[in-house]
Amino acid sequence: MKTYTGGCHCGAVRFEADTDIGQVIECNCSHCSQKGFLLHFVPAGQFRLLKGEQNLTEYRFNTKKIAHLICSTCGVESFARGQNRDGTPTVMINVRCVDGVDLQALSIKHINGKDF
Repeated sequence: MKTYTGGCHCGAVRFEADTDIGQVIECNCSHCSQKGFLLHFVPAGQFRLLKGEQNLTEYRFNTKKIAHLICSTCGVESFARGQNRDGTPTVMINVRCVDGVDLQALSIKHINGKDF
């Protein structure tokens, strides 16, 4: 397991997460596809928001179960909070916002979120 850092474009929001990023999810739902997300899920206890809580704007849609957290300065969503199917708190990290990750080296799992 490695500690990764990341954040939004302007740097107002910064986080770190303890995880192994090898496979990411690319979802075709209207939200994820329009934003070009590559997602990696971590248990909430392995994620730490380092700065920028006051800079986050929350957006919820559809079932309203996921708190999409957007930097109010630059508009980038570097992560979202929700829960997995068993109810455990989970953070969805936008891997495109993680420092130093070679996106070409990742395995991408395609999810059909459009039909959920």
